[in-house]
Order: sequence, then C-alpha cells, then structure tokens
Amino acid sequence: MWRLPKQWYQRRVRGEAAVEQAKLKAEANNIEAEAELSRINNARQGELTYVAATNNLEIERAKQMAAIETSKFENMVTTLGSENIARIATSGHDNQLAMLKALGLQSTLITDGSTPLNLFNTAKGFIGQLEDGAGSSH
Repeated sequence: MWRLPKQWYQRRVRGEAAVEQAKLKAEANNIEAEAELSRINNARQGELTYVAATNNLEIERAKQMAAIETSKFENMVTTLGSENIARIATSGHDNQLAMLKALGLQSTLITDGSTPLNLFNTAKGFIGQLEDGAGSSH
C-alpha cells in the first residue's frame, strides 16, 4: 500500500478550511442582510404609524370644523328666521332701492360683477354737468 504525501493532506485541510470559511462568510452576510431588512421594515412601519396618526388627527380636525360651521349656519338661520330668509331671497330691485334710500345713501353702483360697465361715459356725464354749472355762473 502506498502513502499519500504530506503536502496532499495539507492541501486537503486548507481546501476544507476555505470551504468552511466561505460558508461562514455567506452565513454572516445573510445575518447582516436580514438585520438590515428588519431595520428597514421597522422604520417603514413606524413611518406608516405616524402618517396614519397624522391623518386621523386631520380628519378629526376637519370633522370638528364642519361641526362648528354647521352650528354657525344653524344659528344664523335661527337668528334671521326662515321667513326673513325667504323674503331676502325673493326681494327684487325695488326692495334693494328702498333699503338703500332708508340707509340715506345718495347714489350707489350695484353690479353682479359679470356685467361690464362703461364708466367713461358715466364720468363724462358728471363732468359735463359740472362744466355746465360752472359755465353758467361766470
């Protein structure tokens, strides 16, 4: 029977040690990757919890603001009364004119904002009246 040289055994041991070392490195890398993944998942879960809590607070605030506005509107309707609101809604130009006269206003310009006004002609009329009055006194 013949014997293997001593170098062969040394190479075999080195090879087995290198394989074992590679396995251990792979396992260590796997543990590190799992730890990083767990850390990222925990951070995302914390962020989701924070966003959900913030959203719930915003929803609650919006509900409270809606309740306040509803209460305000109900109080205004109660104060004015439904009959007065109906009168205001159906009142025409004559009623508005009577209200303005009752307030003691000499002249007003009321527009709905959608109709253009030619203020140049209006101003010429006023200036023309002033010039006529000034010319007759000289």
